[in-house]
Amino acid sequence: MTIPSLKDRWGSSPALGAWMFLREPMTAEAAARAGYDYVVVDMQHGIASESEMLAMIQAVEAAGSIPVVRVAHNDATSIGRALDAGALAVIVPMVNDAESAARAVAACRYAPEGSRSYGPVAAISRYSDDYARVANQTVACIVMIETKEAVEDIEDILAVPGIDGVYVGPVDLSLTLGLPPGTDHDDARFIDAIRRIVEACGRHGIVPGIHADASLAAKWRAAGFRLITVGYDQFAVLSGLRADLAQARNP
Repeated sequence: MTIPSLKDRWGSSPALGAWMFLREPMTAEAAARAGYDYVVVDMQHGIASESEMLAMIQAVEAAGSIPVVRVAHNDATSIGRALDAGALAVIVPMVNDAESAARAVAACRYAPEGSRSYGPVAAISRYSDDYARVANQTVACIVMIETKEAVEDIEDILAVPGIDGVYVGPVDLSLTLGLPPGTDHDDARFIDAIRRIVEACGRHGIVPGIHADASLAAKWRAAGFRLITVGYDQFAVLSGLRADLAQARNP
């Protein structure tokens, strides 16, 4: 069978994704069936357990989207467990220098390209025995750029072989720039950081991605981002519940 890849989704039109903070496989499946190109299970700040992560990955893949995991830590165990469970891409947090980037890449790739330990139990069950042969080319390694230090070291980070994409965490980036938390700012420091990231990605042939929302999608698309998260399960649930209650109380 052909193993799907996030790399096939971020062509001339950006890949648009949904983010799962909660732990409900049916919600992850709904996001996939809604047409999002990828669905991320957040194991860093979300509340899913490993068993729930596995169920969510299965639901997303079965519904036709690309299952992605934002791992909790930049270590071989966290990354390996997500990939063995069937994630086809990982987003690795707090990559602030080239050494951290190299560690993330190594954990994503089997030897001789990396040091990933072999044992993709769930991935083989889902994607066939051919998985091991093509995993190094199929799995997307995405490193998070979310600090002032990472922006300053962006050229060295992106020079590490094997990085497929970067994912900007604008809220943490804002904080490290001395700005209030937010997904967008008019401040020159934030604007310059975003520009430096996108331009560096262009020079190194790496896909730029960003944590956003639907209102910012057009702006970031125009800026050159090709991986844009625009939907969030927690926010959708809260806004929907509040809207229904408001309508019922004020018909």
